[in-house]
Amino acid sequence: MKPKKNPKADLRRRWVLFLQIGLILVLFLTLQAFQWKTYDTKSAETDIISMNEMTEEVPPVTIVPEKTPPPPPKIITDIIDEVPDDKNIIEDPVVPTDLDLKDIPEPDEIEEPEGPEEPVDIPIDFIEEVPIFPGCESLSKNAERKKCMSNKISNFVNREFNTDLGAELGLTGTNLVTVMFIVNEKGLVEKIQTRAPHPELEKEARRVIGKLPEMKPGRQQGKPVPVSYIIPIRFKVQE
Repeated sequence: MKPKKNPKADLRRRWVLFLQIGLILVLFLTLQAFQWKTYDTKSAETDIISMNEMTEEVPPVTIVPEKTPPPPPKIITDIIDEVPDDKNIIEDPVVPTDLDLKDIPEPDEIEEPEGPEEPVDIPIDFIEEVPIFPGCESLSKNAERKKCMSNKISNFVNREFNTDLGAELGLTGTNLVTVMFIVNEKGLVEKIQTRAPHPELEKEARRVIGKLPEMKPGRQQGKPVPVSYIIPIRFKVQE
């Protein structure tokens, strides 16, 4: 027996499609329901501020208290008794006011006490007349005397300084000893200061500079003045 229904008309083949369409419609209606809004017309009308109903505020009245005037000053009615003069009191003499201004000495006439002035050390680069080392007397120019003095001192130090001392102290390479001294107003060397990598080198430098001969002192404005001088001593220790 043949079935009466047409097999092509079977709806069970498309039930998945119909299910999806139905779910989409339900989801769309649900979203529309959530987005639906209603407004209360009465509350909107009551929230409007009416400018006509505003009232002006009256500031409070400030009362300033009256200041009472201060009491009048008390009048002293006591009588001051007169004290008799005491003959034992010696009064200060009256300074005369009829002084003559001519008797007042002028500032130029006031003699200041002469005190001992300490001589100021002048560097050799700024001295008017440099000290004259023995053997440089024939030179007349200041620059020539300065150069001659430097050469004489260098030759003297190179001849007298014990360069073997560096090797004995365990030093290596080139060593520098800086010496500063003063040639005083009498042409003698004093105030010797040294700086070296070892105390024994400083002691040797002071010994050598202390043996420098007496010189003719330097002059500033025609007067003998102390002159400061700095000399570097370099020597290389042979390894």
